[in-house]
Amino acid sequence: MTRYKRQDPEITRRKFINVAMGTTAAVGGVSLLSTLGAANPVFRLTADKMPPLEGDILVHAEESKEGRPITVADLSTQLVRAWAMGKDEDGNDVIRKGDPNNILALYRFPQGQLVAPTNLEATVDGQIVAYSDICTHAGCSVSDSDINAGQMRCPCHSGEYDPKRGAIVTGGPPPKPLAQLPIRQDGDRLVVAGFFLTPPYPYHNSEAEWNNVKQEVEEALT
Repeated sequence: MTRYKRQDPEITRRKFINVAMGTTAAVGGVSLLSTLGAANPVFRLTADKMPPLEGDILVHAEESKEGRPITVADLSTQLVRAWAMGKDEDGNDVIRKGDPNNILALYRFPQGQLVAPTNLEATVDGQIVAYSDICTHAGCSVSDSDINAGQMRCPCHSGEYDPKRGAIVTGGPPPKPLAQLPIRQDGDRLVVAGFFLTPPYPYHNSEAEWNNVKQEVEEALT
């Protein structure tokens, strides 16, 4: 079966655990999973580890709601974490959380607040947007900022992003914006409309590596 390598994050497990202890239990739990997952250099490409794929349904990642489809009514200007849920080779539902780097951040803003460089064609009605929730600096899970309102903040090294402007970097060490995931609405549900528009962590520094991953996924699905 297909295998591919990951880049090691720059933060140590012990250092991140110390940081995570200072955050809320929910945020710390997801962040810890993200960092520890990224530290594993090799994954077997199984259905639960594939990146979000076209046609996948977006479901809640919060433990108390995990697996429940996300609706428009669930979303606001506050970050909602999500997983993509697709099918395995037997046609059974599978949440793609086997790779913790697949965690997503969803927002719904009033009309007109989402602006370039957000790809508005990849949003729902120019209001609902989805990003990778993994910081491009060291692979930690990003949260709503408790310092600068309206920004996203990484708890590990204080990186900041603006979710209204394509999750561009507005502070700290991240080298790249968060990758935007194209989505569409299907009835009450939100559905993935394609691969990430730019390489997500840990492929953010290598377009070629990300293209190889996409090719491997497409080959695995045929």
